[in-house]
Amino acid sequence: MRPAPAPRTGTVLDEAHLGDIEGAFGRIPRERPEERPGLRTRLLTLLAIIGPGIIVMVGDNDAGGIATYAQAGQNYGYSLLWVLLLLIPVLIVNQEMVVRLGAVTGVGHARLITERFGRFWGWFSVGDLFVLNFLTIVTEFIGVSLAADFLGASRYLVVPLAALLLIAVTTSGSFRRWERAMFALIAVSLLLVPLTLLAEPQWGRAAHDFVVPGIQGGISGDAVLLIIALVGTTVAPWQLFFQQSNVIDKRITPRFIGYERADTVIGSLVVVVGAAALVMIADYAARGTPFAGAFTDAAGVAHALAQHSRALAVMFAVILMDASIIGAAAVTLATSYAFGDVFNLRHSLHRGFGEAKQFYASYSLMVLLAAAIVLIPGAPLGVITEAVQALAGLLLPSASVFLLLLCNDPEVLGPWVNPRWLNLLATLIISVLLMLSGTLMVTTLFPAVDVEALAGGLAIALVAGLSASAVGLRIARRRSGAPGKPPLAIPAVDKLAWRMPPLALLKPVRWSPGLRLGMLALRGYLVLSAVLLLVKAIRLGGG
Repeated sequence: MRPAPAPRTGTVLDEAHLGDIEGAFGRIPRERPEERPGLRTRLLTLLAIIGPGIIVMVGDNDAGGIATYAQAGQNYGYSLLWVLLLLIPVLIVNQEMVVRLGAVTGVGHARLITERFGRFWGWFSVGDLFVLNFLTIVTEFIGVSLAADFLGASRYLVVPLAALLLIAVTTSGSFRRWERAMFALIAVSLLLVPLTLLAEPQWGRAAHDFVVPGIQGGISGDAVLLIIALVGTTVAPWQLFFQQSNVIDKRITPRFIGYERADTVIGSLVVVVGAAALVMIADYAARGTPFAGAFTDAAGVAHALAQHSRALAVMFAVILMDASIIGAAAVTLATSYAFGDVFNLRHSLHRGFGEAKQFYASYSLMVLLAAAIVLIPGAPLGVITEAVQALAGLLLPSASVFLLLLCNDPEVLGPWVNPRWLNLLATLIISVLLMLSGTLMVTTLFPAVDVEALAGGLAIALVAGLSASAVGLRIARRRSGAPGKPPLAIPAVDKLAWRMPPLALLKPVRWSPGLRLGMLALRGYLVLSAVLLLVKAIRLGGG
């Protein structure tokens, strides 16, 4: 039997990323002998690897997610559950690509974009991320404050305590302690199980609405916007940056990609099941009450549940607070990882505060500042929440485009580049996301527009754009020397040991004129939309 080649180190920007895999539920030595076949061994390996995929997905069911899913249930019953089912392949496709990028390259998403496409594109992407992520962190603390108010606790006590808890857990200097803390918080979210069972779920109706598209009350502009919000809150740009960096920080290499893919699939199923549970809970809370069809915010759902049972309402408020803390932890860490990538700083949870002061300082500063904003009397929290949803929908297509380009770069992924079928599926997903992004932005800026007509027109444009995208991608791959299959046909054992060479040794990216023009057009759209969104937010903030 041919012996496995020695693993290649490739590019490692922080030596703390080398060493044993230390997960919440197990440890894998770096120099572990070849894995023996057997179900028990594989299960133990999966337990040690599991983490990044589940945490990133559960973190996405945050304060904004709970509010959006609750709005769907309170205003439209079970009728929008089919949207959640369609999001499973979107989540898996996007996050599987960042799993490969992290395990094979050892370099964070922000650093790869900057190195491969230049500082202009890198700063655009990371600048967008910093703004969106910070506003998202603010919304997480809004969720904490709403839950505290409902439970009768002072937000001026609970919000600072939540912020200090996040800082203490993250700056402990141990990746394993951080991951165990995240799973402890995830365990609290399992309150969703008894809460759902007590909310008199209509399983037959749920099964029907999962597979048969429909909208309670018929198609309307508000319903279309809510569908777009469901997509935007479930598939967020920060997820790409978080999971890639967290995979690297956990020291996962190509040898364990299969296990991390399983982690990602499990996480995708968990997030959709949790979202469906929230939809059914909100439907139960509002059914037969004045709250039906009159969503205000997540706290309103707790008040609606209180009409049935105070215990159910308290459980929902605890879930809201817990989800907000998990979301804040994941989004803030994604931002600090990107900060370390861009400025070439030590950025690993394996390091103590003294070894990575700037990394932990950026994390702590964002958490404290976001918490302070929520406590400012008269702060435009509603405007911030609305702006986050719109901005997330705006930026997601751009992040996905860079992700697709990186996963088709043979210099970066070698034998791990995307197969053709995955490119076709990813291109379709990005095109749909771009259409939804355009619809969301136009309706946010111009509320009087006919949403149904706009969505129909953009759908027609989508069909035309798909052909152009496919042609452009094919040309780009031919120019890069990857005409339809991985450029390196190597044995499986060598593929598992393949790592990206040092960044300085990679050949530069060559864009076709058509692809460059398309990217500039996309950036122009993003800049214009962001400016218009800022203007509207300022106007709303001023009353």
